[in-house]
Amino acid sequence: MSIELTSRYLMTIDGQPTDSDRHLGVINPANEQVIALVPDASREQLDAAVAAARRAFPAWSAMPVAERQALVADIGQKLLEQLEGFAQLLTREQGKTLDYARFEVGAAAAWFSEFAKMAPTETIIEDSPEHLVKVRRVPIGVVGAIVPWNFPVLLAVWKLAPALVAGNTVVLKPSPFTPLTALKLTELINTLLPPGVVNVVSGGDDLGPWLTAHPQIDKVSFTGSTATGRRVMESGARNLKRLTLELGGNDAAIVLPDVDIAQTAEKLFWGAFSNSGQFCLAIKRLYIHQDIYEPLSQAIVEYARNVSVGDGSLPGTGLGPVQNAVQFERLKALLADIREQDQRVLLGGNLAQGPGYCFPVTIVDNPPDDSRIVTEEPFGPILPLLKFCDIDEVIARANDSEYGLGGSVWSKDVELATAIAQRLQTGKVWINEIHELNPYTPLGGHKQSGIGVENGIDGLMEYTNAQTLSIRRQ
Repeated sequence: MSIELTSRYLMTIDGQPTDSDRHLGVINPANEQVIALVPDASREQLDAAVAAARRAFPAWSAMPVAERQALVADIGQKLLEQLEGFAQLLTREQGKTLDYARFEVGAAAAWFSEFAKMAPTETIIEDSPEHLVKVRRVPIGVVGAIVPWNFPVLLAVWKLAPALVAGNTVVLKPSPFTPLTALKLTELINTLLPPGVVNVVSGGDDLGPWLTAHPQIDKVSFTGSTATGRRVMESGARNLKRLTLELGGNDAAIVLPDVDIAQTAEKLFWGAFSNSGQFCLAIKRLYIHQDIYEPLSQAIVEYARNVSVGDGSLPGTGLGPVQNAVQFERLKALLADIREQDQRVLLGGNLAQGPGYCFPVTIVDNPPDDSRIVTEEPFGPILPLLKFCDIDEVIARANDSEYGLGGSVWSKDVELATAIAQRLQTGKVWINEIHELNPYTPLGGHKQSGIGVENGIDGLMEYTNAQTLSIRRQ
């Protein structure tokens, strides 16, 4: 299958392309132009997708795991062959730069390929002449996978690959802001897998609640905001759905005074502003030791001045626009609050005129800890720089958040940095690096940042139930 940017975008239900009587417009955030119409699924179409997944489940789950692994690996290879088409489509609907889109699609292909090498484990508890007790992992059933708009290809694959290897069938629901790549990815998958194993439904605000409450969906895997995650959990409780929730973050970076200023400034900039800050694991609070606060702040600002913000499809663009109008308005409200509170802005803060959701890189100078830009997750290119003088103090400040997703510590003293990292209340901590992720490393949030984990063998097990077999030998 060749990805054509001008082709029709249809859902896939039971292996068949499916339209709807209603449609949603998809907007290119760089210019606010409608680039495509997608089906707005009815409740009956969701029912049909779930029913198809349930019909496909017995045969798919009974297939030997090696055969499922081979098919998942084939998906990765086929996606890699279509990388450029997917990347261009991703930039058009999401806004990120074309190079970053290529990275995302390539990573998604790698996730399929690497998860195809994993398998659910079997544990022997007892193996004696009289007794055999073992724990095996069995697929859960039909998985509802709800994907956000910031990484619509990669985060879909984070759910699809382990769910399929484990033997589940899937109903995929992309964000209404970025449905195009998901619709085409499912089209590609259905050239390889039996009908009904992977279905995709697109739609508006009603579709998510319908899916999370659906009595025939056994598990929901959701990536998105903490507020929405709470509603997903409440909805899923009606029939005790299994849940994986990867939610918001307000990640802190702690920089000690012995770092190399220039090298660290560049790494911190991209740690905060990659994907225009629309990254659950982005640095959102940057704590800098008072001894280097001024020179490091200035180095970050100077680096940022040379990174252009604009249409991600154009050569030379460093950061693309904010993805959608809702998020753009939220960032404008945060910026207005910064102005109203007379907080000093070191860079940015002035919005360009004209169409598109381009938001300037904005760096705020040492705002109070109780200010909105510190306590809330901006999910965009606004970063507060915060001064500290004492290690115990900065750890307490970093941990003073309802979130606990990721964090980072920066120092030439790796032993000290490790000791600090181990005191952070987060699921992931990097030392002298950031955003190093791979299919084998589990990621999960603490506190209000989520439930369960994604990736690695632990992430694969999230798509299974434990079954203990206790056998008395005759």
